Amino acid sequence: MPEAPQMQALAERVAEWLVGATFEGYDPLGFTGLKTVEPRPEALVGAAVVSVSRRAKYVTLQFDNDLRVMFHLSQAGRLDFEEPPKKTRPKGAVVRWRFSGDRAVLLREFGTERKAGWWVLAPDDEGPVEKLGPEATSEAFAQWFRTADDGRRIHTILRDQRTVAGVGRGYADDILHRARLSPYASLKSLKPDERERMLRALQEVLAEGLERERLRTGGLSANKLGEHFTVHGKNGLPCPECGNELKRVSYESHEVVYCPTCQTGGKVLADRRLSRLVK
Repeated sequence: MPEAPQMQALAERVAEWLVGATFEGYDPLGFTGLKTVEPRPEALVGAAVVSVSRRAKYVTLQFDNDLRVMFHLSQAGRLDFEEPPKKTRPKGAVVRWRFSGDRAVLLREFGTERKAGWWVLAPDDEGPVEKLGPEATSEAFAQWFRTADDGRRIHTILRDQRTVAGVGRGYADDILHRARLSPYASLKSLKPDERERMLRALQEVLAEGLERERLRTGGLSANKLGEHFTVHGKNGLPCPECGNELKRVSYESHEVVYCPTCQTGGKVLADRRLSRLVK
């Protein structure tokens, strides 16, 4: 799933591609892609893109008539730039937005569960970002993390968008590996120096991720985005720090990857998937 670094770099590329362009129309290619009823997308026709921004994992196109288009790539959504616009309907296509200058943006979805979507928002409508927590790199989150007495696991906290926005399971794995903290440790159990270590790791990992993502060109078309992660998705490979084997804990919809040597004092965390196989 694309996270804050991927989406921030994508927002910058979308801005370079579209700011100043006029919305000419759209082709609805998926029945469930549009999440709003009013305003209608037709109200955007003739309006120009004045800015592009990111909030958490959402990208917003601001138009000069004060309307906005917001989109979320969800679990496996992708974005293609087209010049000139194509007339095909690729597998997983959600919508094609057409702009002046013979340009278009195609929103696609490769996932089978949660789907990419888009919203047309009035000036006073915050849309799906209304209930999100502070940005992961913000001082507001840092202050909360330093003082909170939250009993949840820190891996869970990092993925909870209502607590902290922009981090998913990929960067959560890498952040906790960098911080040398167990993904199963509860926040309230962390000492002040461990909390500071986690906050430093978060800033470093997301900054490095953004730097790498800015090397991409065009939209965000790759089906898999895990090539930039340090440990996420690399179960069974050597830990880049100690060389011992990375382990995972598998859940129904995701997995947690960690290094027992670097993060859990040599303890291998219980993997329910393996437990079921043994039975």
